[in-house]
Amino acid sequence: MSLTQLTLVAPASLEETLAEYLLAHPEWGGSFTLLHAEGRGSREHALTVQEQVRGRVARTQFQIVLKTDAAGRLLDELKRAFPKRDVAYWLTPVAEFGRLG
Repeated sequence: MSLTQLTLVAPASLEETLAEYLLAHPEWGGSFTLLHAEGRGSREHALTVQEQVRGRVARTQFQIVLKTDAAGRLLDELKRAFPKRDVAYWLTPVAEFGRLG
């Protein structure tokens, strides 16, 4: 079985909306890791004064490990549900996934 990690990086304002969407669709595995992050992209829009001074903005990062074919389907669904330029993603092959216990 081939596994892939789908990583999404979105504005912090979308954290609850994206989390609720993922929780409402257990067919995608129902598991994800959510991280609070900061970032800077080449196309930052509507930065607050504080963000302009700091040079970075608050982001939410979701990491989802699932079967490779399911990752592609989930990504297609997310593109339809959230057609936003400020949500970045990447897919990474997972060599191994398991639990320590």
